[in-house]
Amino acid sequence: DVGNLQGDCERSFMDIVHATLEQEGSSYIFTATTAEALPYPPELKARMEFDGFRILRELHRNNRSHVYLAVDAESGDKFVLKTPSVDMRDEPGYLERFLMEDWVARRVENAHLLKPCRQNRQRNYLYTVTEYIEGKSLTQWIHDNPNPDIETVRNLVEQIARGLQAMHRREMLHQDLRPDNIMIDKDGTVRIIDFGSVKVAGIAEISGVREQILGTASYSAPEYFLGRAGTMRSDLFSLAVITYQMLSGRLPYGASVARATTPAAQRKLVYRPLQGAGRAIPDWVDGAIKKALQPNPNARYAEVSEFVYDLRHPNKSLPDSDPLPLLELNPLLFWKGLSLLLLVAVLTLLATHPALQDWPLVSG
Repeated sequence: DVGNLQGDCERSFMDIVHATLEQEGSSYIFTATTAEALPYPPELKARMEFDGFRILRELHRNNRSHVYLAVDAESGDKFVLKTPSVDMRDEPGYLERFLMEDWVARRVENAHLLKPCRQNRQRNYLYTVTEYIEGKSLTQWIHDNPNPDIETVRNLVEQIARGLQAMHRREMLHQDLRPDNIMIDKDGTVRIIDFGSVKVAGIAEISGVREQILGTASYSAPEYFLGRAGTMRSDLFSLAVITYQMLSGRLPYGASVARATTPAAQRKLVYRPLQGAGRAIPDWVDGAIKKALQPNPNARYAEVSEFVYDLRHPNKSLPDSDPLPLLELNPLLFWKGLSLLLLVAVLTLLATHPALQDWPLVSG
């Protein structure tokens, strides 16, 4: 329990993981051996047999981990294996964070969160196993649906919010909510994946891991760039960025948030209303998104549920979004109107100015 963890600052996170695994038995990734004693897996390739699995293909690779689609040799079921990167083995806290991802997944059970898989056989290498989600990432969905209807977007946001709220109820922050970390299965169910950046209340104090920006800059809340700790309102900011992107195809502040590393710079961040995205978005929906995207966390909603509610119900207490100038809202109409005004002004000048009365154009 998180409350018990906060009062046990003399234990390391690895001690907590080992104690938890021991209590819950062989269904966890480690049994008789500790995490430090297990060797890193070899580089895996398609068709390789590995610890009772057959590797089908690599799904993702970065400098922190490698992810593979595999088939269990006994059951024939598909799973996702994640292995740690050998290049990171000497980085302080890396192994703890890798293990915590699996630990977190087992602490929260929700239909909109990635489900870890239990194994009864002993493992001979260090890796984690999760369910395989047959579908597409939200990133791909956004590419495939450049002009989604607002009801579809609401439905996706509400599912993401349910997963996020389940984590918040367990005093966990995701801290890296972005389209790449959200999957939509073939039935339309949304799941949040990748818990590698999750912060659990009390764990940071126990492990002594220094606060740092673990999420992706384009979706991280502004307070992280001031060196401040995240809160539930930080996850809300990321959810609102995703909502804005689904409706407009762009980011609300572009790349400006990551460059705003002082309070003064963050006060200069300007929200661009969704009406300028060429979409018929109700002002009250835009107002809800704007509130959730305030650079100052105290100006945002206190709860994710409040944001989700206001996406469906007009909140008269929210100020209307400042209308965009016509030049930004409809550049073509602006220049056509300006040209017409100039033409009228020239004709009026030719017709009325005394010095121009004898011009052939006027006299005919």
